[in-house]
Amino acid sequence: MEPLRIGMLGAARIADRAIVAPARSTGARLVAVAARDSGRAEAFAAEHQVERVHASYQEVLDDPEVEVVYNPLANGLHGPWNLRAIAAGKHVLTEKPSASNAVEAAQVRDAAHERGVVFMEAFHYAYHPVMRRLQDLVAKGELGDLQHVEATMVMPPPPDQDPRWSLPLAGGAVMDVGCYAIHAQRMLAPYAGGAPKLTNARAGERKRLPGVDEWLNADFEFPSGATGAVRTSMAAENVEFSLKVIGTRGEAFAPFFVLPQNDDRVIVTTKEDTWVEHLGTRSSYTYQLEAFTAAVRNGAPLLTDANDALATMQLIDTCYQAAGLEPRPTSQI
Repeated sequence: MEPLRIGMLGAARIADRAIVAPARSTGARLVAVAARDSGRAEAFAAEHQVERVHASYQEVLDDPEVEVVYNPLANGLHGPWNLRAIAAGKHVLTEKPSASNAVEAAQVRDAAHERGVVFMEAFHYAYHPVMRRLQDLVAKGELGDLQHVEATMVMPPPPDQDPRWSLPLAGGAVMDVGCYAIHAQRMLAPYAGGAPKLTNARAGERKRLPGVDEWLNADFEFPSGATGAVRTSMAAENVEFSLKVIGTRGEAFAPFFVLPQNDDRVIVTTKEDTWVEHLGTRSSYTYQLEAFTAAVRNGAPLLTDANDALATMQLIDTCYQAAGLEPRPTSQI
């Protein structure tokens, strides 16, 4: 297939592992980059062999050689720049979450459908064999009927001035890490009769930052009667990014499901035995870019398309509201 021609909005910390390394692995071209700080963009381009630097994000969108836009900006800038990229006729690979709230996510979904571009939200873990194996264990009945899904996404706090604590930039624990845990509940929904319904949510605000969730816990119920639990925090002592799937015949545990390249284990326990499966440390971001490339070049379906992004954001907003907080505000650019 013809290599993707990628334009990058910003020189974010995540870009090296999320797009630069996968581009090298898949043969994609890093055509252009822009950043708020031109010096940072120049340094980034030199380090990662990006073909050219533009003076603004809009210039990246206007570049006729750019066909795909990668958006790793602060959360609150995902929606506005995703909409601008779509309006420019570009395919979009956006960091999660795709927008600040469900209203904005619906606007992005509608725009992508109307313009006929490929849109992908970067829940990269969904494309890795670790997550596929967890789904297969349930789908094939190896764990029996699905009973409970438990997702934990907790980490130590970022610095006080980090944009992940900014309400205007759609910050908070759910928006940064908890969205993975909520999305994972939805990934198991086909084996529990349909979409999860929120039954309860509790949250705690960051000190001196009203409206910004430091932690949030939520409980769900699926149509089959199975239950789900999400625990997320940006004020924990240690990192834990785990997913446990419990059935009537056994359970499976992925200790680092979001970054399986760091720990590719799936630990399966049944009444008869316990064993560990290693699913490979190839980067989940590389699997993701391959799936995106197949969608752009061949029209292959995506797990994390604009419809999926909207459904996840609707559930995120519901969690915030049930916990007594407002959904994140829409940012203006």
